[in-house]
Amino acid sequence: MKRIATGAALAAGALAATALAFAPTASAAVTPTSATITASCGLFGGGTATLTAVQTSNTTATIELTSSAITTPLALSANSITSTLTMKNSTGSDRVFSGTVNPAMAAGAPVDIGPLPGTVAVGDSLDFYKGSLKMVVFGITVTCTSSAAQSPGPFVFTTYP
Repeated sequence: MKRIATGAALAAGALAATALAFAPTASAAVTPTSATITASCGLFGGGTATLTAVQTSNTTATIELTSSAITTPLALSANSITSTLTMKNSTGSDRVFSGTVNPAMAAGAPVDIGPLPGTVAVGDSLDFYKGSLKMVVFGITVTCTSSAAQSPGPFVFTTYP
C-alpha cells in the first residue's frame, strides 16, 4: 500500500511539473516597458533618454529616466533632486510621478532619476510628449520637455497580473 501511495504521489508531482512547464508565463502589465525620448533640459543639456515603466498594481506604477546625453552640471548627492514627471494621458487626466530618488552623480555624469512612484489606471496611455520632467536642484528648477512622441509608443497600462 505504501508503494502505491508513493507511486501516486510521484505521478501527481510529475503531472504538476509538466503542467507548470506548459503554463503560459505572466506578462508585464504595462507595454512597452521602456521607451526612448529626445529631451531638452536647459542647464542639463539635452538628447536621447530612456524611460522605464514598471506597473506594481492596477493603480500604481513607477517610471525611471536614464540618459547618457543629459548630464548634471554639478556633483549631486543621492536623493537630492526633487523630481516631478508629468506624463500626458490620451485616455484621461495627466499622470504625475514624483519623488526624490536618484543615485549620487558626479559633475558631468549621466542623469538617472527614479524610479518615481505615481498613480495609474487600467487603460491609461502615457506619453512624455507634451508632458515634462521638472527637477529641483539646489533650489533651481530645471525642466525637460520633448518635441516628439516617445518610441516605440506610449506606455499602456492593463490589468495587473
